[in-house]
Amino acid sequence: NSMSDRHPDHGRGGDLVSRACFLAGLVKFETTYDNKLQSPHRPVNVFRYIQDRWLEPDFVVDITEQMEGKVASIKAFSSQFYDPNSKEPTTPISGSDFFDFLYGRALQYGRIINTKYGEGFNVERSIGVTDITELL
Repeated sequence: NSMSDRHPDHGRGGDLVSRACFLAGLVKFETTYDNKLQSPHRPVNVFRYIQDRWLEPDFVVDITEQMEGKVASIKAFSSQFYDPNSKEPTTPISGSDFFDFLYGRALQYGRIINTKYGEGFNVERSIGVTDITELL
């Protein structure tokens, strides 16, 4: 259930996580941590964050309160993002308009759920709820 993205490693990384979640639930696949045998465990859901390409989200999370922290975290990786003094080749994330795109995408997903900023996710299987009134 690979997700498409501009950078091929993003989809492959998600595929590795998904496969690891499956394998971790196999009874005959023994794993240890700190020299102790672990019980099999498989997460109920695997959520995939939508990155560069537009994908219709299965659900959107309100990130209005976290948006500025998210941008600050991304800017901490300064070698990959916009630097007017950089002599490196320009990439889709190193251009001066990348942060405009980031805000625009968050606004677009936020609009879907009637909030300022949102972040879209896709799921590998349907999500179940026990109380429909808890859904926004």
